[in-house]
Amino acid sequence: MVNKRPIYPQRVRRIPSQFSWLDHRLVRDRHIESCSHPALALYLFLVTVADQEGLSYYSDPSLMTRLCMDAQTLDSARQNLIRARLVAYENPLYQVLSLEPLLESAPLALNRTQMNSPVSIGQMFKQILGEGS
Repeated sequence: MVNKRPIYPQRVRRIPSQFSWLDHRLVRDRHIESCSHPALALYLFLVTVADQEGLSYYSDPSLMTRLCMDAQTLDSARQNLIRARLVAYENPLYQVLSLEPLLESAPLALNRTQMNSPVSIGQMFKQILGEGS
């Protein structure tokens, strides 16, 4: 059994208020324009099968069969969605991300150890100002 947990808890998706299961901001904010057709097919599939937190864990072979993609096309589609910041992926877990703008300036890729470690105020200012890690 896969241990499901949001990869980016601060980006758990919410069903938008407009009458649509897909967020209109995909078009309005031009996210859709940065995605290939295979990436959009993968995104639609992930949105359809994801749970309330946007999580799903379909295997590559299953996705390739259901979406009629080879391994290279699937990998390229996945990387396209990650670069577009529409999904997060930690094998085997996908998270469809919220399209809400992030309020904090912290990088997305904090692991659990980093999130639970004490940080000095000086380190926080350096991170905010981009002066190192």
